[in-house]
Amino acid sequence: MRAMLLTLPLLLLAAPLHAQDKLQILTPDQEPRTMLRRFLHGELSKHFEARKKLVASLDSPEKITKRQIELKAKFIAAIGGFPKEKSPLNAKVVGSLKGEGFRVENVIYESRPNHHVTANLYIPDGKGPFPGVLVPCGHSANGKAADAYQRACILLAQNGLAALCYDPIGQGERLQLIDDKLKPGIPGSTNEHTMVGVGALLVGQSTAGYRIWDGIRSIDYLCSRSEIDPKRIGCTGNSGGGTLTAYLMALDERIVCAAPSCYITSLERLFATLGPQDAEQNITGQVAFGMDHADFITMRAPRPTLICIASQDYFDQQGSWTTFREASQIYAKLGHGERVALFEYDDKHGFSKPRREAAMRWMRRWLLNVDDAPKEGGFKSFTDEQLQCTRSGQVLADFKGVSAFGLNLQEAKKWAKTRETFVSLSKQERQAMVRAKLRLPAEIPTAKEVSKKVHYLEDRLSTYKVVYESEKGILLPGLRFKHIQPKGPPVLVLAESGLPADGKLPAWLQEKYEKHHREIWIFDLRGLGEKSRGTGKNAGFFGAEPKEAFLALHLDRPLLGQRTLDALSLVKMINNDAVEIVGIGASGPIALHAAALDERIAVITLENALESWLSVVQTPISRGQLANVVPGVLQAYDLPDLRRSLAPRLINVRED
Repeated sequence: MRAMLLTLPLLLLAAPLHAQDKLQILTPDQEPRTMLRRFLHGELSKHFEARKKLVASLDSPEKITKRQIELKAKFIAAIGGFPKEKSPLNAKVVGSLKGEGFRVENVIYESRPNHHVTANLYIPDGKGPFPGVLVPCGHSANGKAADAYQRACILLAQNGLAALCYDPIGQGERLQLIDDKLKPGIPGSTNEHTMVGVGALLVGQSTAGYRIWDGIRSIDYLCSRSEIDPKRIGCTGNSGGGTLTAYLMALDERIVCAAPSCYITSLERLFATLGPQDAEQNITGQVAFGMDHADFITMRAPRPTLICIASQDYFDQQGSWTTFREASQIYAKLGHGERVALFEYDDKHGFSKPRREAAMRWMRRWLLNVDDAPKEGGFKSFTDEQLQCTRSGQVLADFKGVSAFGLNLQEAKKWAKTRETFVSLSKQERQAMVRAKLRLPAEIPTAKEVSKKVHYLEDRLSTYKVVYESEKGILLPGLRFKHIQPKGPPVLVLAESGLPADGKLPAWLQEKYEKHHREIWIFDLRGLGEKSRGTGKNAGFFGAEPKEAFLALHLDRPLLGQRTLDALSLVKMINNDAVEIVGIGASGPIALHAAALDERIAVITLENALESWLSVVQTPISRGQLANVVPGVLQAYDLPDLRRSLAPRLINVRED
């Protein structure tokens, strides 16, 4: 399946109720724009502290081994697991080059059926078998052809170590989204990785899982070569390649020694400084189940590991040293403290010469049993064209294979029959499933009033500015339009882009108020409206709160679930036998889920709301959907299934 640049109107977020500046209810000292992030950091801190206590209790090899096994199982489950069987690699050599003291073979293989990987294998001159080193790339646009990664591989090959460097998805010859001119369908490899991740998470998979499997199959290819000794395998990579090195060295026991560069820090320091990065670097529930960067090292203990860092890197060095100290203590308790080390050089982020040399020397020490200090000489790297494996320069154009977006769709189709059974479940079973997916507690708290102030308008004296708290640290600003003689169910409106700027209702809600005497409540949920960090063009592909969405996933509390808790707490606060809920734009799925969990919601009105999660998977480029992601939800139900389950309650659908 060739992924092309597609969009669907239903994926676009609704326009704001008003174009003017939004009505402000929270005060500057309440710091509304950072409220959600501060709350998430507070919740994360609880888990960080619990993990520190647990690690301190690991006082025997038996306890360390038990935790290694448990963490690996949780790690694999969190990324969606791996295929049950390894499919044929169908590998072929498509070209070769001669270098000084080595040769390069351009190769293509399939990590999954019809899902192609392009790679360069650097083989030393002389008689093998040689140790083999996997070199995952960082986020270079040209992937394996980037000069720094070529030089790392050439340096290894000139010093007796074969090296395999492969293109990650979204880079080099493996763009997963291309236009008719074979150019990127979405700018930037990290954007493509995260766009893949949106669909992958919905079907219970992950960008990290896809990329780790590519790495595992690349080791399979390396070990299949007669020139390589499969018992002497190493792994080193920088930045995004450092991420993959960390993952692979923790999960694949064939990796004897490893040297991740410019990645290892600690999540606590990462979140306090740079913040979470693209999808592959965020594992669902990672903080909640207690896996930090140090665990990538200690999960493989006592196999040799070198942490390479840059003094001027944006990945925090304080976190790197904290992680190193923790790993050192674990290795020492296993009787091999000398097998973990840290190399720091005073330069900026990148696989620079000092770190390339350090990684090469580490590989020689543990794979060749030679402890020396060769240096990198001056040599010429190859051109992108020389290292190219495909005719066109893109695997999708040459082979019309399955892209990562296609893998998402394949996974969604696997669960189609399961989703069909959702409506036939009992109400209790459906609600239990929804609660589990959203990670909601059995008992929803009632929103507590923090403040109320009369908001005078010329034509109305019964409007109030209100603030309620759904859980500690989460304030929900709103407007209450209280009718003197209310009739019918009160209306709870979940705003998407902020409260009405002039404090007045849109015409269709005004009619409910004046003609039908309905009481109206309008609220901004967490991270929305005046608590949003940005809207419009500045929001980019992933909405105004991508970092908050990833932090929420680290907590195993998806943002949509947290916002559904807000809505349910407000329904409990209104405390009426029947309530109408209105979900506008991004709040549409929140309204549906609230209705599924509280039968007091008698009428559901949706305006410009997302119609289905399956449509997000089917459409490679969506906008603003990261905050709506619920991991694995399409393994259970889709939004249309949720709608059908609400029958015979009335669902109104509006378009502006």
